[in-house]
Amino acid sequence: MSSNKDSFNVADLSTGEQTPFLEILDRADLVNALKNKLQDLAGKHSDVLESLSPNVRKRVDALREIQSQHDDLEAKFFEERAALEAKYQKLYQPLYTKRHEIVTGVVEVEGGINDTEATNQADGDEKGVPDFWLTAMKNNEVLAEEINERDEGALKFLNDIKWSRIDNPKGFKLEFFFDTNPFFKNSVLTKTYHMIDEDEPILEKAIGTEIEWYPGKCLTQKILKKKPKKGSKNAKPITKTEQCESFFNFFSPPQVPDEDDDIDEDAAEELQNLMEQDYDIGSTIRDKIIPHAVSWFTGEAAEDEYGGIEDDEDDLDEEDEDDEEDEEEDEEDDDDEEDEDESKTRKKPSALRKKGGRAPAGEAQQQEGERPPECKQQ
Repeated sequence: MSSNKDSFNVADLSTGEQTPFLEILDRADLVNALKNKLQDLAGKHSDVLESLSPNVRKRVDALREIQSQHDDLEAKFFEERAALEAKYQKLYQPLYTKRHEIVTGVVEVEGGINDTEATNQADGDEKGVPDFWLTAMKNNEVLAEEINERDEGALKFLNDIKWSRIDNPKGFKLEFFFDTNPFFKNSVLTKTYHMIDEDEPILEKAIGTEIEWYPGKCLTQKILKKKPKKGSKNAKPITKTEQCESFFNFFSPPQVPDEDDDIDEDAAEELQNLMEQDYDIGSTIRDKIIPHAVSWFTGEAAEDEYGGIEDDEDDLDEEDEDDEEDEEEDEEDDDDEEDEDESKTRKKPSALRKKGGRAPAGEAQQQEGERPPECKQQ
């Protein structure tokens, strides 16, 4: 959204493949401020058409008819794509099951340690692939920003992540499966996204599991203790609970207020940004981490996704270095020209001195001891 409250940017309604734009629409308890903006946009649309000349208006109407035909084809594409994705999602499941069994150590791969040998191993022998999902998520930039050191202890117990489509209402659900751990009682944490238009996509709301934290183990809050002032009757320390950054805040998504709730434009925009960020995290897990988990674990996926960016930065650094070298060469050339001019001005007095005797020692040493321009710059 534009920072100017009196204007509405058409780009605010656009969607992108990387970070889809999330709107709070009237069908999902529309925030009044956004509703007014949409109505304002509709008014501007009619104003544009009315300002056109009859001939141009006729051409635009023809273009709109072409666009309508395109939209009909696009709707069929989305329908067929959904059916195709559902088909292959079923085909993926056996592969995900095998992956889970290897990661958790339920089965051993060919060439691995057999049961007899495993029995003779030390008790501390690693089972499966330790920290598989934690490492995979940390290698993704979007998720790495959400995970802090305090979260890692709990995420080490994460043994699988799954996703599935939901039809009523449209959307998808993420499931995070945890081994028994000292942080919370839940064995499964879920995050469900309800979509108004799954193809765009437009988010209606998100729902997360309420985490049952063990006493003193909550990672989304921190307890601050403050000593009482000297002379205070209350000798007990004052405790205060504050929210803190944590990956597990993902399961407490921002809530869309009821239509009757009073919310100003700034608050609506902040809510919109929070929902967009929340959806970005969920779609990253669904579209990147789950289908390509081992590539994110090894870091190969990160190299493929972010390697091009690093190469571009290296190219820019090289260009900057080249520019600096060119500037230094130009400065050296300027210094050379200045030295030549100085030497020319010194030649005549020097020639006269040869006739009359030696030049003063100071001037002679200055001429003989002059350094090249690059040394002067050091």
